Amino acid sequence: MPGEPAALAYKTADIHGWTISPYLPADACPPESPMPAISLPAYPAGHTALLFVDPYNDFLAEGGKLWPRVAQVAQSVALHANLKRILGCVRAAALPVFIVPHHRAEPDDFAGWDHPTPYQLGAAQAQVFAKGSWGGEWFPDYAPQAGDVIVKEHWGGSGFANTDLDLLLKQRRVSHVILVGLIANTCIESTGRFASELGYHVTLVRDATAAFSAEAMHAAHDINAPGFAHAVLTTDQLLEALRDVKVA
Repeated sequence: MPGEPAALAYKTADIHGWTISPYLPADACPPESPMPAISLPAYPAGHTALLFVDPYNDFLAEGGKLWPRVAQVAQSVALHANLKRILGCVRAAALPVFIVPHHRAEPDDFAGWDHPTPYQLGAAQAQVFAKGSWGGEWFPDYAPQAGDVIVKEHWGGSGFANTDLDLLLKQRRVSHVILVGLIANTCIESTGRFASELGYHVTLVRDATAAFSAEAMHAAHDINAPGFAHAVLTTDQLLEALRDVKVA
């Protein structure tokens, strides 16, 4: 795809003097660079959850049907490294992880539908995340662990529409959601918008997602996100904020 991947890199300032919270082990949420001087959100323990959207092989693994479409952007933002860092920190803080999966394709999924979207029809034709296929399995590094919540599969872009995500979050008294996964300008954005409409505090992580182009990433985070997201952070910024979450 056209565009310079380096444009996606986040330039951090040389800021010194920040301290480590005593609540987590010193190496639980290590930033890779000094943090810029911004006001970070507070994430209340017991009321914050990570929403990991579509952690399938077809998106995240070499050989996946959609990996070639996202690979350039994913590599430019160090997607896999950042997802691993975030998951490690979230689990160390004992925050719940919700897996928010897209519908696993089956033949004739949309037969008889009046209004399937072009996006749905294209995915159906390619049998993306096909049920029973390797591409529809969890990427091994991000497979659900004991205690993780697997949400019912979503048919469109939003992890909330026609699923049990809102119910599951409210039953666990979650008020703050952090979104990571694929892809920035479709399922991440749609899920974040829906969460905001439902009254959740929404955080996007600009280097823990990817898209088909640098332009799509820019649109998702710098044009559209200010209309619904309460915070758009880098992984380093998120991990710094999560240092203040007391382990339950």
